[in-house]
Amino acid sequence: MTQDIRDFVTPSCELLALGEPAHKEPAFAWVRNELFSQLAGLGFRSIALEVDRAAALIVNDFVQDGVGTLDTVMSEGFSTGFGAVDANRHLVTWMRHHNENRPPEEQLTFHGFDAEMENTSAPSPRIYLEYARDYLNLDQDLSLVGDDEQWNRTEAILDPTKSIGATPQAEALRAIADDMLTSLYARAPELIAATSRAHWFRAKTHLTTALGLLRYHKQSAQRIDDETARISSLLATRDALMAQNLLDIRTIEARRGPTLVFAHNVHLQRSRSAMPMAGMTLTWFSAGAILASLLDDRYTFIASTLGRSETLNLQAPEPDTYEGFQQSRTPIWALTPATAIPPANTRTDTTPQQGYFPLNQETLDKTDAILHISDPTPTITQSQSRLRPTRVPNGQSASH
Repeated sequence: MTQDIRDFVTPSCELLALGEPAHKEPAFAWVRNELFSQLAGLGFRSIALEVDRAAALIVNDFVQDGVGTLDTVMSEGFSTGFGAVDANRHLVTWMRHHNENRPPEEQLTFHGFDAEMENTSAPSPRIYLEYARDYLNLDQDLSLVGDDEQWNRTEAILDPTKSIGATPQAEALRAIADDMLTSLYARAPELIAATSRAHWFRAKTHLTTALGLLRYHKQSAQRIDDETARISSLLATRDALMAQNLLDIRTIEARRGPTLVFAHNVHLQRSRSAMPMAGMTLTWFSAGAILASLLDDRYTFIASTLGRSETLNLQAPEPDTYEGFQQSRTPIWALTPATAIPPANTRTDTTPQQGYFPLNQETLDKTDAILHISDPTPTITQSQSRLRPTRVPNGQSASH
């Protein structure tokens, strides 16, 4: 066991995926911050989080160039409420401070690799299509989008009869978006010369997001009798976009160094993902499973497990479980090679409301290492002390 990430970074690694077993337990994000500071010293130059990729562009503007304010980027650059997480605020502050007075090739970059797709909602593609249209300087009528509410409403995802995703208007919008993407590539030399490579990639990010949303809405409109299969297909569509985004991010970052990816275990694991919801068991191939099949040894996955947690009302695990084996050997938190963890029982004392996904043998067999947090309180204290909050250039405090 160790707290040194260097033991798990192979020379071939391009994407180091660090999973968390529950979004609501903040200790994992604090350990992530500490590990990223170690990785920055090993040549890693970027981090990608489970937040909307297009929105996260303004976070990177702040991190690299000091554009905007910390409060603005935390409220507008993070989706799913992750901007309110103290560890994320600390990460952005630390990255901005780290980048000051460093040349571009040594600066850290911030990426999102998700879109605002959830099991109950997905937004309109309007703003992403408009951004790409304006960058391409096209006289393109986007009135087919119509009222944003018909896309944004919960019923559009939950009820296929209420979805707009399979209408002729939506199909026409997908064709328009695809044509714009073709134009973006066909005109790349002139567009990059007139703007910059960064601006070109920014436009591509918006178009990719628009197409992803249109595909997600199309999938939500499929009238599949088996509700389990229908929702599983939505999860698969979302993770396919995640994988595509991470491959695009690696294209951008390839010459600068490897990337740390942080998200829930179910999005990063190599094995097929499963999630209980409303009496169903949803299954799909995660972004990690897709990437592992494409990148081989260039993809490394570290799954995370948890002992006890007051935040989740999770009690200490039974000794004969995977978590119990690590709990007895981990005072605070530690990284352990997956091969050093013997077969055990899957934890059964959790509830869907806690959002915790216990480790099982199938996941362990396809995992490179395990990050186990025994007790979140000392873990957070330790990580905060090792990577202290710093002054934000615009004078705002890093804490709330």
